[in-house]
Amino acid sequence: MSIQRYHVGPRLSEIVVHNNTVYLAGQVAEATLADAAKAQTEEILGMIDRLLGEVGSDKTKILTAQIWLADIADYDAMNEAWSAWVPQGHTPARATVESRLATPEYKVEIKIVAAL
Repeated sequence: MSIQRYHVGPRLSEIVVHNNTVYLAGQVAEATLADAAKAQTEEILGMIDRLLGEVGSDKTKILTAQIWLADIADYDAMNEAWSAWVPQGHTPARATVESRLATPEYKVEIKIVAAL
């Protein structure tokens, strides 16, 4: 069984594929750091679409999602973006928690595991 790594950096790989499973590193906003949680979530979901597409998967194949919010008060705003994005009938197992993120500008971080 091979392990394929994409966008390999000094600390992490953005994508790891093993045994027909896609593991994405936690994704955080880049362009919308000054924006609210909904905008950051929308940006992150677009990044997830792009990364999954790069290896031949898509959001209908997501198995699990882990979502970290810097402030649980942003739960509804994050869910507004999530609900508009995730396809009906293809919702993954999901956990959402409040946690201090790597920098104060990050309001949301999302980690995905998907099938190929």
